Amino acid sequence: MSRAPGRAVGWTLGLLVVLALVVGAVWAGSGPLRSLVSSAPPALGRAECTVTTQDGDVPLTREEAKAATTAVVRGADASAVPGVEPTVMERLTHGPPDDAGPSLRCRGHSSEGLEAQEITPSGLTPRAEAVRDAMIEVFGPLSLGGYAPGGVGHGHGENSTHYDGRAVDVFFRPVTEENRRQGWQLAHWLVAHAEDLDVQYVIFDDMVWGSRSPAGRWQPYNAPPPANEILRHLDHVHVDVVRGEPA
Repeated sequence: MSRAPGRAVGWTLGLLVVLALVVGAVWAGSGPLRSLVSSAPPALGRAECTVTTQDGDVPLTREEAKAATTAVVRGADASAVPGVEPTVMERLTHGPPDDAGPSLRCRGHSSEGLEAQEITPSGLTPRAEAVRDAMIEVFGPLSLGGYAPGGVGHGHGENSTHYDGRAVDVFFRPVTEENRRQGWQLAHWLVAHAEDLDVQYVIFDDMVWGSRSPAGRWQPYNAPPPANEILRHLDHVHVDVVRGEPA
């Protein structure tokens, strides 16, 4: 005997009502379903940051990336950051096993609403000073360059952000595997904190990360001739901040 059409419609409407109640409980409530959804790790396609490990890509929130890169600098063990896998901490600490290189990437960020800044007596804009001070606070004494009191007007490429007081160089000399790995720890830390510090570009070891990249991937850096260690940024991490708009 066939089921009456009215009964089938009733079952369908009832199922839709139940589904609506479940969805409402998840997104509006604070019960176990809500906790389950909110605690789930971000999918790779929409992750704010990603670390490439020997087991594949691991998604991180930006807060997790900031905490992990800071913990690495401070020598914390692999379980120091809640929610971050030990393999991630291992990769951020030691880098890829075969060669030093980028392991963390973070999506770009918007710089809308920022005003342009003048160079201070230090030779840096206030935003660049904030980056310098934040690096020193976390990493301790660093070999810094690329700026001077009153500003610099030569020694860098045409239209360099150094001339605007928006860039700082952090040197890791000589170019060795250990210094490269230390340089990548700093580069990763800068990328993880780029949104907070209004970072525009990070350049190191023939690679460049830009805040305007939606996917936040590192790209090959094309150094100008003669493409030596300095111009290829093999011996130093370059970081600059956004210019901002005229007031």
